[in-house]
Amino acid sequence: MPTNSKETPRVRFAPSPTGYLHVGGARTALFNWLFARHFGGTLILRIEDTDFERSSEAMVEGILEGMRWLGLNWDEGPFFQSQRLELYRATAEKLLASGHAYYCFCTKEELEQRRAEAAAAGRPPMYDRRCRNIDRATAAARKAAGEACAVRFAVPEGGATSFEDAVFGKVEFANSEIEDFVLLRSDGIPTYHLSVVADDVEMRLTHIIRGADHISNTPKQVLQYRALGVETPIFAHVPLILGPDKTRLSKRHGATSVIAYKEMGIVPEAFRNFLALLGWTPGSAHKDREIFSSEELIELFGLDGISKSNAVFDNDKLAWFNTEYIRAYEAERLLPLAREEWQKADCEPTRPESEILAAIELLKPRARNLKDFAGAFRAYFSDEFEFDPAAVTKFLKDEHVRGLLGELAERYAAAEEFTEESTEQVLRGFAEEKGMKAGALINGSRVALTGQAVAPSLFAVMVNLGKERVVKRLAAVKGMVVEEPPA
Repeated sequence: MPTNSKETPRVRFAPSPTGYLHVGGARTALFNWLFARHFGGTLILRIEDTDFERSSEAMVEGILEGMRWLGLNWDEGPFFQSQRLELYRATAEKLLASGHAYYCFCTKEELEQRRAEAAAAGRPPMYDRRCRNIDRATAAARKAAGEACAVRFAVPEGGATSFEDAVFGKVEFANSEIEDFVLLRSDGIPTYHLSVVADDVEMRLTHIIRGADHISNTPKQVLQYRALGVETPIFAHVPLILGPDKTRLSKRHGATSVIAYKEMGIVPEAFRNFLALLGWTPGSAHKDREIFSSEELIELFGLDGISKSNAVFDNDKLAWFNTEYIRAYEAERLLPLAREEWQKADCEPTRPESEILAAIELLKPRARNLKDFAGAFRAYFSDEFEFDPAAVTKFLKDEHVRGLLGELAERYAAAEEFTEESTEQVLRGFAEEKGMKAGALINGSRVALTGQAVAPSLFAVMVNLGKERVVKRLAAVKGMVVEEPPA
């Protein structure tokens, strides 16, 4: 385990509740969870809610809901930064006392004017450090007199700040490129740079696993660790997730909220497996495998498997994972998930549970997602279902076929046996008797019984639905009115 500490790992997931849990955040949470579980460590959930204008309780609950759906349980927390302001102010005081920070009295208007002047002159629009030269006693007196001021970190004026990243290796920034960044705003609210370090120190974190977009923040945090005389944790920056067009994943690539994928009928284990392989590989011994249980992912996970290259979110691949997991699930495991879909679709199954489980078992090899159980498969669970107009036009348009299906219903009503073999014999014998191809009756029956043109074996469907439903539904199409499709 790459660590500079004798402690078992302590890691954190620290989302900002300015939006729901998105794919990138979920992948970060998953990697932290896998790492903690692999080493028997601790996962801390911290809500970074000091952006009071944009944070909301609804967003917090959305994040928690997303993590629960993915099965990512945490060991400590959730802790809220909004309730820890005294810690941040105390940390700023330590940095002031040691000379690593100073009071800045520049107003917002002054700073904006100087940035504009610097940009016009072709200089980097960085803070010019003028308040850094104010005598400490003078600065303290001005603050004591009530003058508004922020607290800035005094970045060393020469040399470089570097750190060893578990993914990218040595990363170095020239100090001349790092602005004297604000720690505490004039209203006493901490910036991200201060609160994240104060929390990570107080929570005794050993590893910081987060997105590569945070690499530019890291030197500012490393400088604070050193100024506070605290051991720096191991940093591991994971690659970004891109859309198929290799641009940053966004709403235009489809859903990005984790809960949106739940609403699309994705099962959580499929999404978790899919996410784990976005930017991480389990090693050459498993190069030909893609399906991994949670236990296997925990056993195999390590920082050395994280790629430096950005990952691409492939919706088709996610759909494949979903179908594989649904196919592998026991019917009993799918039942509560299907019930959620029936409830959302206002579909009340009218069959005994044993028959419902049998229908799920029959249908799961054909399911693309959970929504199918309340959509395309609705006829297997309820007598209230809709017909696919295209299927009706193609296979029930002929009035003669509809009439024959009505007669076929009478044959089935009189049949003493109702098995897959017997139902097939009845249909094929009836077709031969009427001098027509069995295919027309098979296709018409499939639509009459399920509302769809595609289904499992017709005779397996008949047995699953039962004799009474089959007779009733076949008889009903005799009087069906099929309208001509618009030209």
